[in-house]
Amino acid sequence: MRIPRSGVAVASSTKVAAEAGAAVAREGGNAVDAAVAAAWVGAVAEPGICAAGCGGFVTVWGPDGDPVTIDGYIEMPGRGLPSERFGKGTRKVHLGYGGGVFMHVGHGSVGTPGGPAALSIASERFGRVPWAVAMGPAIELARDGFELSPPARQYLEFSGTKVFGWHPDSHKALHHADGALMELGEIIRIDSLADSLERLARHGAADFYTGEIGHAIAADMAENGGLITEADLAQYRPIVREALVGPVGDWIVATNPPPAIGGVVLGAMLRLLDGRPSNPWSRDDVEHMVEVQSLVLGHRRDRVDMREDIAEAIAEMQAAFRSPSTVHTSVVDSDGLACSITLSAGYGSGVMVPGTGLWLNNCLGEIELNRRGLHAWPVGARLVSNMSPTVARDSTGRVLSIGSPGADRITTAILQVFANHANAGMSLAGSIAHPRVHMEMTEDGPRMVAEPGIPTGLGGVPWRTTPDLSMYFGGVGVAEWSPAGGLVAEADPRRSGGTAVVETAG
Repeated sequence: MRIPRSGVAVASSTKVAAEAGAAVAREGGNAVDAAVAAAWVGAVAEPGICAAGCGGFVTVWGPDGDPVTIDGYIEMPGRGLPSERFGKGTRKVHLGYGGGVFMHVGHGSVGTPGGPAALSIASERFGRVPWAVAMGPAIELARDGFELSPPARQYLEFSGTKVFGWHPDSHKALHHADGALMELGEIIRIDSLADSLERLARHGAADFYTGEIGHAIAADMAENGGLITEADLAQYRPIVREALVGPVGDWIVATNPPPAIGGVVLGAMLRLLDGRPSNPWSRDDVEHMVEVQSLVLGHRRDRVDMREDIAEAIAEMQAAFRSPSTVHTSVVDSDGLACSITLSAGYGSGVMVPGTGLWLNNCLGEIELNRRGLHAWPVGARLVSNMSPTVARDSTGRVLSIGSPGADRITTAILQVFANHANAGMSLAGSIAHPRVHMEMTEDGPRMVAEPGIPTGLGGVPWRTTPDLSMYFGGVGVAEWSPAGGLVAEADPRRSGGTAVVETAG
């Protein structure tokens, strides 16, 4: 197959999202436009996996500028509320998903969303087509209806009742009249969703915060014990930060900076790999991977998650790089522009804002991100995040965009795919297909989880092996452009990901 040398390459969490990015590229969009379009589709067409009321990060690196990350992550709400309003408004549930997880759902689990604002800033500052054009595929999909995807159906098997069954509008959107959950491939049509997206396209993302949609969110929160106020929405601002940049072999890698923790964890692990693994992985490579994950993830557990001074704890890990429920989209174009977007609505709150068709996150209710307790963050603080949208360049002129969903597996998934490509010289497809390992930090101590094909029992820790390649290990998407090789995009079969490459004149 001939590989295009001029155009746009898209890798996203689903085929329909990748096709959305390609459609906008055909209308003249660059890598950022295509990524924004794909991200919007992922946010509306993967119920339970993501939602329009999400948070996220956008990392962009153009050929002539410095890399930046737009921080549109979840903020702790509650401006103007009395203290007795906090610590309420949720219900604790347990799902069998991913081996079992506790979480809080309900209105009190919803943090102030930043995803729409971050996508808007990315489009405005780095895109080439109008915002309404970038939103077009998501609007069309919402109007016509969309198929329930395999990852969404798999998650809803666990969450359909406990997360999305208690709220009347949520239940109606995902269940038949007899109460049966929608099946894989069935068409989902959500009342008012297309109208809300058209309103955002016409009036801008500001409507989500200070317009009709924002007023509806605040009113629903006030009526049902949630914390988001009109002041929270009006004062939310996406923050454009300098990306966290560091050398990894012949590559310069730019990823999500503090106060998020994901990019720092990823950067530290990449640095400590020290050019490994080899191709194929040796037993020494596996033992080294165990050691690296143990060191960095253990440091995070012991020094970051429960510490009051988060900034100081993150800075300790950041030095290692600078010295020698989620959707993701990776896009590059032949002009050398790379964009990596990761969005998350947590596991879903079950809350659908009346009259809008818009679901909201449960990021305040994700216990693994709120280890100090429910509503323990100061009002206005950005929550800690594992998300690590990453871009990179090497000395030959290659430019790469990479990222993954997967909660605390995000960083280890990206780590292994990038290292397979950059260190072991594997193709993008081979780098993604290679079996992965991840260190779980359990109450009983660290434990390695491996896919079949990895030597186990190494590193002095307990091991367990999954029966096959598993969505547990993320859903990495990678797009790359090089002067010698042209445009390539690869998506993870673990998440039924999709790719598209659009050729343009050039």
